[in-house]
Amino acid sequence: MVSYQGKYELFDASRIKTYPIRERPNRVTLTDLVTPEAVLDGPEPTLDATLADKVSAVADAMVAARAANKPVIFFMGAHPVKNGLGLLIRDLIRRDLVTLVATNCAGAIHDFELAMIGATSETVPNALPQGRFGMAYEFCYFNEAVRTGFAEGLGFGESLGAMICDDAFRGRVLAKVQRDDSPASFAHPEVSYLAEAYQRSVPLTVHATIGADVVDQHAGFDAAAKGGASGRDFLIYTNEVAKLTDGGVVLNVSCAVTGPEVLLKAISMAGNTGKPAKGITTADFDLRPARPEAMTDESEVYYYYRDQKSIVTRVPDAVGGTGYYLQGDHRDTLPALFRALVRVTGG
Repeated sequence: MVSYQGKYELFDASRIKTYPIRERPNRVTLTDLVTPEAVLDGPEPTLDATLADKVSAVADAMVAARAANKPVIFFMGAHPVKNGLGLLIRDLIRRDLVTLVATNCAGAIHDFELAMIGATSETVPNALPQGRFGMAYEFCYFNEAVRTGFAEGLGFGESLGAMICDDAFRGRVLAKVQRDDSPASFAHPEVSYLAEAYQRSVPLTVHATIGADVVDQHAGFDAAAKGGASGRDFLIYTNEVAKLTDGGVVLNVSCAVTGPEVLLKAISMAGNTGKPAKGITTADFDLRPARPEAMTDESEVYYYYRDQKSIVTRVPDAVGGTGYYLQGDHRDTLPALFRALVRVTGG
């Protein structure tokens, strides 16, 4: 579906062979998902005192921002969903503790798969040598949802939400791509943060990279639709950033490059149009050690950790805000944040 009139030769994606997604082994199923109830009823996460204090400070800032009707933006990579934490994100949407959720395309793919078949995360080392990695037929559902949504004037995340939740929209998509051996519906929309955001009209933006995702491997991949729909989402995201003129919160969870870079550009655009961010709280959740004193030294490797440099240092310093770095496994830090939020809000 990629047209080209230039002088070079394109790979012929129509030669790709697919297989039904029901045949694919998956590493993550519904039983692996971390439920809000399990987090709240389980033992307190084991965090050192400094990290626990940072978690509490971020939770307090989020609750205060929502009480004052200020934005709370939650940007995440794919691993929180892949590691079973999507239900916690879904519950933050339900509790009105976030005003926009953003992710890369992989984060959307994992949630889309969970909603469709209740499983995700194929085993790459086993599938790659056979040329089967990312080759499940039903990725055409994802691609066609984005293509149809883009043609109808929707953004990326909104198109995927409509695919899961809107019978009429899904019918238009399935009429083009469904086969006898592929699903006619989404078996588990109740686990999907894409669905929750769509149903509650909370913006969910997908910030995509061409060629970085398994959906791009297929004959039905429409690069113009993927880029165009993601471009709309970037402007939706930037519109939310433009509301950070008197405080608010931006969280970046396990997203080392895309989240920081998108935030930088959005803040510059908002400031350029008379809506500069001021006094915001930022928080970055990741595994790597940090050296804040190295953020201005280009000879230091830490300078090139864009999440630490931009989210924790550059942005809050520029807008008179406060930046936190929460070093740890997000399978520990996100549940700890969730518990702290529920505690502060009284359940």
